[in-house]
Amino acid sequence: MAPLSWRHHTLLQALLTRGPLSERDFHAVFAAVSGKNPATHQQLFNDTLLKINKELAFLQFELRACINQYDGMVYYGVANNIADEESKLGTKYSVPQIAFYKGLLEAIVQEAGNDGSITSIDALNVRLDNQVIIVDGSQDSQSLLPTSIKSFSLSQKEKTLDELIRDRWLSYTSTGKIGLGTRSFLDLRSWFCGNDIPSCVACNEACIKASSCPNEECNVKIHEYCLRKKFSQRKASRACPGCSTEWPRQDGEANCDDDVNEPGEDEAPSANHSSRKRRKQVKAELVEENNNAGPSTAVPRSRTLRRAKAEAVEAAQEASSAGASQATRTSKRRKK
Repeated sequence: MAPLSWRHHTLLQALLTRGPLSERDFHAVFAAVSGKNPATHQQLFNDTLLKINKELAFLQFELRACINQYDGMVYYGVANNIADEESKLGTKYSVPQIAFYKGLLEAIVQEAGNDGSITSIDALNVRLDNQVIIVDGSQDSQSLLPTSIKSFSLSQKEKTLDELIRDRWLSYTSTGKIGLGTRSFLDLRSWFCGNDIPSCVACNEACIKASSCPNEECNVKIHEYCLRKKFSQRKASRACPGCSTEWPRQDGEANCDDDVNEPGEDEAPSANHSSRKRRKQVKAELVEENNNAGPSTAVPRSRTLRRAKAEAVEAAQEASSAGASQATRTSKRRKK
């Protein structure tokens, strides 16, 4: 197999130095090094990633894409395929910092609601001793804890929390809470599967932030962006895949009933009514002008009628054009 070219190296270098890149940014880098737009050269894009991954497989790494479940955006990054999450952090973070991250991870995925986030206070209150496995249970477990775990202070937690957010293992959500970061979604796919995290019935990925079926006896969960895609068409069934319960609409989702109160074909008769009104107005103005005019300025009756007829025809044509335009807009709205 031919070695990787400078183009492959540039793509890898961009991901390793900048961290996970959004789909838009990664596509821009690809277009810059290849001269091809990945949107129109999808096969070339896929072949390039496949070639890179064949080489990375020897190092237990993979270039993969993931979706940030808080904003629904696609990101690309280099992930570690080893299932042990400590190996992902061990080169930089200390033992108590790893234990703190594991505690935060469990608190976020076990959050009672579907928000997939915890408050900053809850994050700082995470206990580290629950993340340390004590082999010998015959003695007091607290006495067997490493000193670095027992002495991990609140200020150290705050510093570690800021560092994890900066390195994108964690993130601030739109509500100001603490959630998982892009690197966690990239690297912890196997951890999610191994810890029985509920998966989305639409994409089969772990549900960290998702919507639950309104039926309390049903365990179906779907990501919000999967919901929008699944129910994007107005006439699509909104039944739950598990229990057939009607799935409620999300905030900001288009409502099928919006067209009920929208002006439609009824506006065409209104335009015709305006046309008739306009013709009467023209005739009245001409009659008034003719009555008020003196003998020398009086408009001949035949000319007056021709003028009235011409303006009436013009007004009718304008009304017909307005009615057709409105009907076209109404048809387009219905198709949407």
